[in-house]
Amino acid sequence: METDFKNVPKHYAARTQEKMQDVLMDPKGVGPAIHYYMIRGGVDQKNITVWEPGTISGEYIKTYGHYHVGDLSETYWIIFGEGVALLQKLKKDAEGQMIADEVEEFKAIPVKVGDKIFMSPEEGHLVVNTGQTYFATADDSPVDFEDRDPVSFPGHADYELVKKMRGFAYYVVEHEGQPALKKNPLYKSIEKEDLGGLEVIE
Repeated sequence: METDFKNVPKHYAARTQEKMQDVLMDPKGVGPAIHYYMIRGGVDQKNITVWEPGTISGEYIKTYGHYHVGDLSETYWIIFGEGVALLQKLKKDAEGQMIADEVEEFKAIPVKVGDKIFMSPEEGHLVVNTGQTYFATADDSPVDFEDRDPVSFPGHADYELVKKMRGFAYYVVEHEGQPALKKNPLYKSIEKEDLGGLEVIE
């Protein structure tokens, strides 16, 4: 077997507290130096992501969240711990551009080991660790190893709409020891929603 090791140093990437402040419910909240870690293998080897447990001002630790650029679906496999996946599809304007603050459909999906989640091309998504331990997933998203910065976001994903809205339409928060949802006040409308049995708190 011939193996090309040139991309090995680029496999590891991390999301720091500093980067995550863009999308936190409380940007000034105290969190871990690194929120989650990724080993980027792409479609063939899969990407492995590991979340720290805990909350920041009551919000569970999560991924940044993104929308796909182009006709790209993605599947996540839950391999350790428990969490909640948030999927949302934005409305589009007359030119076919996504409207940042208007949600066509929102879903919250509680997940555990053995579960699989499919994200269609138009569904933005982020995943939250709601357990007491690390949370770990594998996914089949492609990776561009030509990124100039190995910890930069991959080129197939759009993070700007999530950044603009400081997260998704709901935050996943701890309430009486259980995960619940808290609405993000920056969103103007949500047309259809499936909250996965989670309570909504003020």
